[in-house]
Order: sequence, then structure tokens, then C-alpha cells
Amino acid sequence: MMNSRAASCPADGRAGGDQKSSSSSARPRRLDPSRLAERVSWLLATPLVCILGFFLLLPIAIIVVVSFWNYNEWSFFPDFIFDNYIYHLTSPVTLATYLKTLKFMALTWVFCAAIGFTIAYFLAFHVQTLPMQVALFLLCTIPFWTSNIIRMISWIPFLGRNGIANSTLIQLGVIDAPLEWLLYSDFAVVLAFVHLYALFMVVPIFNTMMRIDKSLIEAARDAGASGVQILFNVILPLSKPGIMIGSIFVVTLVMGDFITVRHMSGGQSASVGRIISNEISLLQYPAAAASSVVLLCTVLLMIGIMMRFVDIRKEL
Repeated sequence: MMNSRAASCPADGRAGGDQKSSSSSARPRRLDPSRLAERVSWLLATPLVCILGFFLLLPIAIIVVVSFWNYNEWSFFPDFIFDNYIYHLTSPVTLATYLKTLKFMALTWVFCAAIGFTIAYFLAFHVQTLPMQVALFLLCTIPFWTSNIIRMISWIPFLGRNGIANSTLIQLGVIDAPLEWLLYSDFAVVLAFVHLYALFMVVPIFNTMMRIDKSLIEAARDAGASGVQILFNVILPLSKPGIMIGSIFVVTLVMGDFITVRHMSGGQSASVGRIISNEISLLQYPAAAASSVVLLCTVLLMIGIMMRFVDIRKEL
């Protein structure tokens, strides 16, 4: 009897252990809260990643691939050559066009920054009531309710040889003959650019100035600082993120524009965007793709340099 009980005890012990192990394996594991939050965040970001990947990264990848293809007078075909980049980077015409485009971009940025900062400063610090600020801000956006092309072409009858500007100046006795450089010139191109893209500088600067603590200005004024000192030592440094965001908008829009340069210069000036447009019209898609890649890298380099001066992530 004792031997049979002793023999049965280990078996019962093993059976109990097997039941405990099976019950513990059947019990669902609890995820770490940090891991669960990470998985949920990835799940929420997946739709946006798929949309950006399909509509942004995939087209850029296709352009990069096509830029290495070859072409002739009537078609283009897969290949792996660097001739498109070599011709684009070594052509004197391309270099002159880039310099011209950079000139347009620099002048447009200077005027847009001056106009945008002045308007934003007036709205943020001289208009006291919020309804009036909103009303004046909406007043600035009224011209942007129409198409860019319509607003650009509207300058042609104003700046023409027999336009409103020349007629008014002649009637006032300021000039004796119409000014030829008002239209179909670099002046007309820069003027149209400033008209089209000034609001892209006003909005981020105004948004940044509205976040400035007014007590800082009062403290500077109590310390004896003048209005100019407050402007350059308090307001301007705190407005740098908005200026950089507006600069990114203006730089990218001007560098990629080709319609404004074509119409406002009368075909006398060129831009990088117009080179790409001409290559597409001639069915030189690999050359146009290579030009687009170089332009994209140039703009990204300029944006990277601007972001080195200020951390704009605080504004995003």
C-alpha cells in the first residue's frame, strides 16, 4: 500500500504541474502600456504615411528614375546615363538662368519680408481690438480670392505703354514720354511676384507676433528702451520663426514659377521653371526630370540653410 501511494504521488505532482503550466500558457499576455501606445501611434500614422508615400515620394522617385533615361527626337526609353545631368550642370545657359532666378527670388524675398513685417507689425501692435485685427487681416486676403493668373495679368493694362501708370505720370508732368521699363521687364516680374506672394509672408509673421508676450515690450519700455531698440532687440528676434516660415514659402514658390516670368517679361527673361516647361513641351522628359531633380536639390539646400538659423518646429 505504501509503495503504491508513493508511486502515485509523483504522478499526481506532475499532473498538477502540467495543469498549472497549461493554465498559465492559456492566460493572455498583457502588453506593456508603452508598447501598446507605440503600436497605436504607428497605426494612426499609417494612413498619412501611405498617402504621402503614394502622392509625394512615389512621384519623386519616378522623376529621379526617369532623369537617368535616354531620349531622341521622337521618344524616350529606359537607360542609365548621366548625360542629362552633365548637360544641365555644365550649360552656360543653365547657369545664367539660375542666376536670373536667384535674382528674382532675392528681390522678391526682400520686398515681401519688408511688406509682410510692416503689415504684421501694424496688425499685431497698433490695432488694439481683435475684431478689427480680423477685419483688416481679411481685407489683406481679398486679392487672393481670385486666380493668380488673373491678378498677374491685371498689371499689364496698368503698366503698359499707354496704361494707367504712364498716362497718369504724363498728365501730372512727371515724365514726357512713356516709361518702357514698367512692363515686360525684370521690374514687372518682381512686382508681380511681390503681389502674388506677399501674403505668404504676412500670415506667419503675424501669427508669430501675436504670440509675443506684451509684458516683454512693457518691461523694455520701462527699462528706458526706445521704440527702435524694442523693435530690433525684442520684436525682431522673437519674430524670426515666422520670417523663416514665410521665407520658405516665398523661396519655393518663386524658384518653381514659370508663368509669371513668361508673361510679365514678355519672353525676354527666363527661369528654371521655364526651362523645365520648354523641355516638357519638346517631349524631352528625361532632361526635364534631371532639371527638376537639380532644382529640387537646390531648393532643399536653401531651406536647410534657412532652418539652421532658427528652429521653426516651435511654430509648427
